[in-house]
Amino acid sequence: MTGFVSLVGAGPGDPELLTVRALRRLRDADLVLNDALVHADLLELAPKAQRFYVGKRAGRHSIDQAGIHQLMIRAARRGQRVVRLKAGDPFVLGRGGEEALALEAAGIAYEVVPGLSSATAAPLLAGIPVTHRGIASGFAVISGHAEAAYAPILDGIAPGAMTLVVLMGVKLRGEIAGRLVARGWPAATPAALLFGASRPDGFTQLTTLAGLVASGGDELATD
Repeated sequence: MTGFVSLVGAGPGDPELLTVRALRRLRDADLVLNDALVHADLLELAPKAQRFYVGKRAGRHSIDQAGIHQLMIRAARRGQRVVRLKAGDPFVLGRGGEEALALEAAGIAYEVVPGLSSATAAPLLAGIPVTHRGIASGFAVISGHAEAAYAPILDGIAPGAMTLVVLMGVKLRGEIAGRLVARGWPAATPAALLFGASRPDGFTQLTTLAGLVASGGDELATD
């Protein structure tokens, strides 16, 4: 027997922002492999499924990507309906492409269920449009994990040419903002730090590039 794997985008957290297809896949699932940022309420939408946490958090031991691939493949070969539940959209900085390739190579039937990415949903929920006529005609999304990931993109964008959305960039916010200022972006350029988009405990801090540089690696207030 061969099962089926659904690479499902969980959206920014609020269960009401799931797609109808994502909800159906969760209700029918035999096994859910969920990421660290997936809200616990979403797991309650899979009442029949065994749940297995496969999240990755900085500085903490976790299952590696190859191990996740093997869990999906083995479960599917046992005839199970597997939901790989990923925060946001599976193909936006979520390693969904790697998982699709692994399933393809193993001959496992699968689908990708798009999710609402926090790259656009978080600013929207905070009242910040990523494009606005006369101000920004486009936007770029980058990973803020490491300089090697974001530097080539930041260095190639003219100051003020578009909105920049940095995912997973809180730790290096000072370095990223400083790089932009050094490249000619005005220090007074508006900036925002967004946390827990769509969740009751979510909050927004409005600042500027200069404010981000000054805050550097300081701890952020959460109240």
